[in-house]
Amino acid sequence: MVKNSILKKLRSTLNHSYSPYSKFKVSALIRTRSGKIFTGVNIENASYGLTVCAERVALFKAISEGEKEFETLFIYTPTKEFTFPCGACLQVLREQTKELDIILINRQGEEKELKLSQLLPNPFIKIP
Repeated sequence: MVKNSILKKLRSTLNHSYSPYSKFKVSALIRTRSGKIFTGVNIENASYGLTVCAERVALFKAISEGEKEFETLFIYTPTKEFTFPCGACLQVLREQTKELDIILINRQGEEKELKLSQLLPNPFIKIP
């Protein structure tokens, strides 16, 4: 079960989402093995391909602060259904870590826990 403090942080961070086109807000929080947390929100752009998902924002913040080992990714959306990470996020995550707990949380606070390897069992790998 997700700690109340994590859910509270996800919900408050959601307000920072820049999603004027889709109106679909997402917040994410990644926890490192050392216990540090980094948050992210989706940031849209009029050129849709330049939009960045909350999951990657949180991951990139952690990496830019020198973090390399990750434990859990929490993804929150204020929807009835769970929102899964997109393929681009899964590929970026798999390049940084072989395994990661991913916890999806909906507006009711219900949770669905998965492993990164379940969601992307066969990532793209550059062959030298």
